Amino acid sequence: MYTICMVSTKNSKQQLSYKLHKPLSHIAFIMDGNGRWAKAKGLPRHLGHKRACERIIEIVETCLEFNIQAISLYAFSTENWKRPQGEIDYLFKYLEVFFKREISTLIKDDVRVMISGDVTRLPLKTQATISQAIADTAQCQKHVLNICLNYGGQQEITRAVRSIALDVQKGTISVDSIDEQVVANHLYTSSLPPVDLLIRTSGEYRLSNFLLWQVAYAEFVFPNVHWPDFDRAQLISCLQEYDNRHRRFGGLKNE
Repeated sequence: MYTICMVSTKNSKQQLSYKLHKPLSHIAFIMDGNGRWAKAKGLPRHLGHKRACERIIEIVETCLEFNIQAISLYAFSTENWKRPQGEIDYLFKYLEVFFKREISTLIKDDVRVMISGDVTRLPLKTQATISQAIADTAQCQKHVLNICLNYGGQQEITRAVRSIALDVQKGTISVDSIDEQVVANHLYTSSLPPVDLLIRTSGEYRLSNFLLWQVAYAEFVFPNVHWPDFDRAQLISCLQEYDNRHRRFGGLKNE
C-alpha cells in the first residue's frame, strides 16, 4: 500500500534538522502537475513548466544535503510529443534557461549532468545547451543529475535488447552470459545505482513509462501536491516516509 505524504509549511521548521536513517543512493522524480498548477491559478500551461524548472534547483540542493548520490528527473517523455507544439517549445526553452542559470551552482556542488533518452529529436539549440552542460560538469564526481529527455522506459529496454543482440551477433558476449547485470549495463543509467525512492507529485498513481527497470525495488511516495509547489519541506516529509518503510527486497525481515 502506498502512502500519500502531505506536509504543511507550518511544520517545515521542525524538519530542518531531520537526519536520514536508511541508505538512499538514487532518488527519482516524476515532476507532475505543472499544467494543472497553472490552470488553477488562471495562467497559461507553459507558465507551469516555467515554475517547474525554477523549482528544480531547490529540490536538487535538498537532495545534496542528504548526500544522495544520484537524482533523476523526468523532464520530457517519449509520449509528451502528443502535446501542443507551443507548449513543447516553451518547455525546452525553460530547460535551456535552467541549465544556463544553474550550471555554476551545479559545478560548485560537484554535480555531473547526464542525460537519459534520445536527444536527437530535440531542438538543435536545446541539444547544444545540454552538450555544454555535460561538458562543463564532466569533472564533477560527487553527485549526478540525470535529466530524462525524450525518454521512455519501454523504449530504453528495447534499445538495450537491440544493443545486446548486436553484441551477441559480433561474438562479444554469448547468449548464456546474458543476465540482469548485462541488461543493466546496456541501459542509459548503467553508471547509476538502482532507484531507492521514486516520488511522483500531484497525487497521481502511475509510473508513466519511467525507469521501469531501475525502480524494480524502489519505494514509491505520491505527495498530493503539484510539482511547482513541491518544496524542501515536502521533500523532507517524503524522505521521512521512506525512512519508515521496511525494505525487504523479496526476502524476510524482522520488524
